[in-house]
Amino acid sequence: MIVAKYLSDVWAAIAPAIGNHLWQSTLFAVVAGLLTLILRRNQARARYWIWLTASLKFLLPFSLLVGIGSHLGWAPSADGIETGFTFAMDQFSQPFSQPVSAMISHSTVTTPSVFATVAHLLPVILPAVWLSGFFTVIFVWVTRWHRMSAAMKEGIPLREGREVEALRRLERAGGLRRRIEIILSRASLEPGIFGIARPVLVWPQGISEGLDDVHVEAIVAHEVGHVRRRDNLFAAIHMFVEAIFWFHPLVWFLGTRLVEEREVACDEEVLELGSERQVYAESILKICEFCLGSPLACVSGVTGADLKKRIVRIMSECAARKLDFGKKFLLGALALVVVAAPLVAGLMNSRQDPGVVDVPSYHFEVSTIKPNNTRIVRRGASGFTLDGYRFDFVTLRSLMMQAYGIQGFQVAGGPAWTETEAYNVEAKMDGATADALSKLRPDQLMLVRRKMLQSLLEERFGLKVHREDRDGPVYVLVVAKGGPKLHEPKAIDDKFLNNDGTPVKAYAEMTNAGFVVHGYTAPRIARLLSSAVARPVVDKTELTGAYDFILEWDRDLAVTVPHDGDDSGGAPDPGGVSIFTAVLQQLGLKLQPGKGPVETTVIDHVERPSGN
Repeated sequence: MIVAKYLSDVWAAIAPAIGNHLWQSTLFAVVAGLLTLILRRNQARARYWIWLTASLKFLLPFSLLVGIGSHLGWAPSADGIETGFTFAMDQFSQPFSQPVSAMISHSTVTTPSVFATVAHLLPVILPAVWLSGFFTVIFVWVTRWHRMSAAMKEGIPLREGREVEALRRLERAGGLRRRIEIILSRASLEPGIFGIARPVLVWPQGISEGLDDVHVEAIVAHEVGHVRRRDNLFAAIHMFVEAIFWFHPLVWFLGTRLVEEREVACDEEVLELGSERQVYAESILKICEFCLGSPLACVSGVTGADLKKRIVRIMSECAARKLDFGKKFLLGALALVVVAAPLVAGLMNSRQDPGVVDVPSYHFEVSTIKPNNTRIVRRGASGFTLDGYRFDFVTLRSLMMQAYGIQGFQVAGGPAWTETEAYNVEAKMDGATADALSKLRPDQLMLVRRKMLQSLLEERFGLKVHREDRDGPVYVLVVAKGGPKLHEPKAIDDKFLNNDGTPVKAYAEMTNAGFVVHGYTAPRIARLLSSAVARPVVDKTELTGAYDFILEWDRDLAVTVPHDGDDSGGAPDPGGVSIFTAVLQQLGLKLQPGKGPVETTVIDHVERPSGN
C-alpha cells in the first residue's frame, strides 16, 4: 500500500508535465513535416535537419527553456501575476493540468467500479508498461550492436589497396583530420561506417572483385559523407529517443524519415564531388547484388532508404535546389520563435520588484491622509474599492506591505513612527481611471493598484526605498515522512472568473479558520505560509504540480518555533492547533527553522505626510 501511495503521488506530480511535453513535441513534429513538404524540391540535408530537430524536441521540453528564462530575471513574478502573453502561452502549451486519474475522479459522470479500479491502478500499471517497453528496445539494440562488434573483431585491418587510396584522397577533400580505418569483414555486410568517436569503414571481403575503380570511389565517397555529417552520432541520439518514447508512433516515423533523408543527402554530396550519375547508380545496384542491407540502425551504409526513389533521384538531370533567401529566412524566423517564445515566457514570469512592472500608470485624483489618535475605525469598505482606496487606523509599514506585496518582516529601516503612528487614508480616482481598471484581469488589476498606492506613498510621505537580500531566519518547507496530502485542482466556483468569463488559474481565500486554496504550486504555497508564520518560507518540497487544499488552525495562538519531534504531529498543541501542526497533519508538509536570504525593502527616506 505504501508503494502504491508513493507511485500515485509521483504520477499526480509528473503526469500533467508528461502530457504537456508529448503534446508540444507532437505538434512540433507535425509542423516539421509541413516544412519538409515546402522544401521537398530542395536539398535533402535541409529536410534531414528539420526531422532531426523534431526528434531532439522530444528530449527538450519547453518548460526547460521557460525555466532558463525565469532565471534571467528582468520580468515580474508577483504572487498570482501573469501577463497576457504568458497566460496565453501557458494555456496553449499546457492543456493537461492534471493526470487522467484525477480527471476521472472529478468527473460528474458516475463511473462504473471496473473503470474506477483501472483508473486507480494507472499510477502502477503505466510505469511498469513503459519500463518493459524501454528495456525491450534497449535489449534489441544492444544485441544487434554486440553482433556487429563481434564481426568487427573478426575482421582484418586493410592497410593498402585502391580502397585505402580512395579513402585517404576523399578524407583530404572532405577536410577530415582523423583517419578512418578500414576493416575487411568476412560477414555478409554492405560497406558502412561503424562507431561514433572512432568511426571505422567496414568493407565486405570479396565485394571489390565486382567493382571498378570509379565504383569504389563513389561508394567510399558516400561513406566519408556519413562521417563528415556525423550521421552515426545523430542516429544514436534518435535511438535514445525511440527507447524513451517507444509508445509514440510518430517517433518511429521520424526514424524512417531520418534514414531516408541522410542517404539522399549523401547521394547529393557524392554527385556534387563530380561522380557521374550512371556510375554512382551502378555502384549502389552492385552493392545490392552483394547484400541486402545493414543489420544495425547505427551503421550508416549505402543501400538504406527507398532504393527505387533514390535511383530515380540520382538519374534525374534536375539537381536539388539550394535554399534561397526566402526559405532560409523562414527557417531562421521559426527557429527564433521556437527558442525565444518559451524564454520570453520565463522572463515574464521571473521574480522582480512589482514597483517596476510594465503596467499602465494611473494615479489617484485626490487623496486625504489624517492622523488617527482615537483608534476609531469608520464603518464601510476597507482596502481598495471600485473607485479608490480607504483604510482607517493604518501605519506606514502596513501601507508599504499592501503597496509592495510584502510581509512585515521584509521591511527595514526608517524612523520608529512608521510603526507606531496610525492614519486614516482615503484616495479617489476619476471616472475614466475607474472605468479603465474595471476592464483589467484580476492579476493586472492587482499590479496597477499596487503601483498607484506606491505613487501615493511617494507623493505624500516622500517615501524612497530600495530592495536587497539580507540573511535572516527562515522556515524551510519539506515533505513529511508520510508524503503530501495535497489534492489535484478541481472545478472552481463561478465567482472566480476573469472579466472575459474564463476561470482564474489559481486563487487563495482567507477565512476565519485559515486558507482555502485552489491551483497553487509549491513555491506559491511557501509564499502563502510566510504570511501566516511572519517569516520567509523556502520551498524544498520538489513538488511540481498545482494543488487544492484547505488549511485550518487556531489563529489566536502565538507563532513559535515548531517542535523537533517526528513527523507524526507529536503531542497536541496546548490551547489549539498551531500553524505548524496544521501544515504537518493537513498538508503532509513540514516547516523547519533555518537561515537564508530574505528579500528586504529598505526605507531610504520618509517623512510625515504632507498636507491634503
